[in-house]
Parts: sequence; structure tokens; C-alpha cells
Amino acid sequence: MEVWIGRDGERHGPYTEVEVRQWLQSGQLSANDLGWYEGMADWAPLSTLFPDALAGRGAAAEAAIPPLPASIAATAPPAAVATLDYASFWQRFGAWVIDLVVLLIPGAIASYAMGGMAAFEHLLAQMQAAPDSMSTAMMEYAQATRGINLAVTVIGFLYYSLFEASPWQATPGKLALRLRVTGDDGQKLGIGRAMLRNLVRLANLITGLIPFICYIAIAWTQRKQGLHDLMARTLVLNGSVREQAPARQPGPRDNSFNA
Repeated sequence: MEVWIGRDGERHGPYTEVEVRQWLQSGQLSANDLGWYEGMADWAPLSTLFPDALAGRGAAAEAAIPPLPASIAATAPPAAVATLDYASFWQRFGAWVIDLVVLLIPGAIASYAMGGMAAFEHLLAQMQAAPDSMSTAMMEYAQATRGINLAVTVIGFLYYSLFEASPWQATPGKLALRLRVTGDDGQKLGIGRAMLRNLVRLANLITGLIPFICYIAIAWTQRKQGLHDLMARTLVLNGSVREQAPARQPGPRDNSFNA
């Protein structure tokens, strides 16, 4: 993990986590200095990012370093502003359409492998042979494709959960529209939280109204959150993860921190 350091209104780095911990222990960095690494939405004091590195440090080392001035807030990376740049309903709808097209591929493969084509051909044959027994034919088709529907639902659930918990923090549809999913604190989602967010998609097995209710809330809530966002305390923001990293500062790297 690479960490940026903020001090005296300037950004320095990036440095490795090991280097930052060493400088905190030696007193070259203050607990009040700010740090930022990829996935964070805003700067945070090093004392909250690496509290264990300060555990064995004496008060004399900390007193030798002046506290960080408030002016550093003006140099926060773009991610600090992006937390307020919520994706709109139509942006998210566009991402959903792209993801739907992408999911057609594994869905079609699963359907073919599990006999979906044969079940469909059997349905057509029954309807042609006995048009009056259409309801019976449809019932048999629904029973024959029950396993396929379950497989497609699981594929969609894993697709959204794994992509949103990945370093990209977005599905291919969201990546295409430069969107990302975060917690309401601006941090990257863990796999558990991403799965919780997407459990609502399984409601398609119960009623077709649930997805509509979940998404229509985006147009009316203050932070453009759907019901699944509110339940899992997540946000969908403009700007990809890569765009949130601060610009790299030129200059050689060494084993000491000077700012």
C-alpha cells in the first residue's frame, strides 16, 4: 500500500506503509500529519490510520514536531470533493443497461449448459401440437428452467458483489460511465457489505416490484440512494477509483521524510 503525506499545505509521496510506520515510530512524522491512500475519500490523521505505530513512541518525539496547520484542507485530493458528487438516476440506469448486456453472455452459457434450449424447443412443440394446453406447457417449462433461473440469479449476485468489492469498486457498466460504489463514509466496500447491498437483487425471485421500488428512490433521496444503498449504507459516486488518487509528486525517494 502506498501512502501520501499531507503537511504544511503540501502533499508528499507516495511512500510505502513500512516507511510511514518507521517515520512515525522515529518521530519524523507527527500523529497530526495527514495520510491518504487509494480507496479513501478524504485525508485522515496518521494517528487514526496507524495507531499501533505510535503506541511505543514517547511524548518527547511528538512534541518536537509542530502540529499540522488547517491549511492542508485546501490541498485535499479530488476524492474529498467527489464524496458529494453523487451519480444520478439516469447514470445508474445506463450502467445497469450495460451490465445487463454483459450478463447476457454468462447467462446464455449457463442456460445452454443446463438444457435451456431443449426446454424451449419442447415448449414450442407442445404449443404447436396442443394449442389448448398452453398453460400446462408453460408450467412444465417453468419447472424445467427453475434451475437455470436460480443459476442466472446467482451469477448476477456474484457479478455485482465481487466487482463492487474489487479494487475498481465498480461493475463494468459503472466503469464505462466512470462511477464507483463506496460506503457512506467514502471507503471501499468489503465483500460482506457488497453482498448485503446486492441481496436486494434476489428479491426478483419474490416480486417484480421490489427492484422498481429500490431504484426509483434514487431520484428522490438527497444522496441519490436506492433502497439497497440505504439498507447497506452505500453511495454511488461520479469518478472512477483511478481518478481519485492525487497526482504523483516528482522527486527522488529515500529512507527519510522531510517536509
